[in-house]
Amino acid sequence: MWSFFADLVRNVGTEHTIVVMDAEGVGKTRRYQVRPSRMITMWGGSLLGIGLLVALLVAFTPLRTHIPGYGTEAMEESARLNTLRVRALQDSLSVQRQYVRRLRRLITGRVDSLPPSEERRARPETEAQAGASPNIRGQPALAPTSEPASGAAEALPGLSFPLSPPVADGFPTRDVDAEAGHYGVDVAVPEGEYIRAVGDGYVVWADWTQDGGHTIAVQHAGGYLSVYKHSKRLLKKLGDRVTAQEPLAVSGDTGAVTTGPHLHFELWQHGLAQGPNAYIAGW
Repeated sequence: MWSFFADLVRNVGTEHTIVVMDAEGVGKTRRYQVRPSRMITMWGGSLLGIGLLVALLVAFTPLRTHIPGYGTEAMEESARLNTLRVRALQDSLSVQRQYVRRLRRLITGRVDSLPPSEERRARPETEAQAGASPNIRGQPALAPTSEPASGAAEALPGLSFPLSPPVADGFPTRDVDAEAGHYGVDVAVPEGEYIRAVGDGYVVWADWTQDGGHTIAVQHAGGYLSVYKHSKRLLKKLGDRVTAQEPLAVSGDTGAVTTGPHLHFELWQHGLAQGPNAYIAGW
């Protein structure tokens, strides 16, 4: 066999006649005219086409990822960036969980006094506002916390003081009493009235609480948080964007701590309960 191919290679430019017959010389004999140069050209072209096809598959399909060492640097850089993103998400999630825990304590009424060192740091702000809102003396009731999800809050317009009342036909019946743990104003209002947002913001709580019944809270710009309790029915859900005077809920008499249809309204700023009377027009 090798001698046959050697003869073809030695005489590439000449034409050869190949005779095919049985080993015993029986049967029909077949003759073929062969030119080695054409055969080599055809085989070489075929090998070149196959090589080009393989190169294209490797270059433009995911097959290249199976080649050892190919794309290692790009993969390492991608893995590094993904690790940084995961760490950033973990930090953000931790801050959000801390905020949600404090918000849950605030809305359910389970707020604790500040440690003495933090109380001294917070007292100057409290006393500076005492002229406008004496009810906040004895504060703070909740450790100050940074504003959550600042990206959304920064896009909100600031509150315009004085604020419009959250209910149209209500009147205050009980004021803020921090020493008694009453951090808002009770407003007598008939059942079925709309409770409206005092400013633009995002709903950060819309759920049932044991003491406050159906409760909804709205985060505003400037670290302000407004809370509305004892509703008969909530009209907004967590994450909704609301505008000033947009209906949030329907007034009612839900929750364990209630003696009749009314709205319990709270206004907080950076974790400090404010006296709403100084901020609401007509109160």
